[in-house]
Amino acid sequence: MATAKGWLLHQMDVNNVFLHGDLREEVYMEQPPSYVDQTHPNLVCRLKKVLYSLKQAPRAWFDKIGQYLVTSGFQTSNAKFSLYVKKTDHGIVVIVICVDDLIITGDNDANIFDLKKLLK
Repeated sequence: MATAKGWLLHQMDVNNVFLHGDLREEVYMEQPPSYVDQTHPNLVCRLKKVLYSLKQAPRAWFDKIGQYLVTSGFQTSNAKFSLYVKKTDHGIVVIVICVDDLIITGDNDANIFDLKKLLK
């Protein structure tokens, strides 16, 4: 679409992407070896945020960024779950989420600049 319309593509890499999500389910882990409570060594830790090694991490991140984009005026695509579109009086902005990268395009560079500033 960007090529056909002559739009520029912008790419943003999200650092530590899998540490930004919130868990929907209860997940427990053993106490980390260097932080074992000597008075309660058999207790476990309940996680409230995701860790990189959790299988829930990608979904938690995607849910969080998706909710943020929708509350910012984007609509989700019925054809592609990782595609978000925002139409304004000044043009259109399109975002595609690819794991920890955001690919952004549109017909108005000012809208794209504002979005990138907002996402930072």
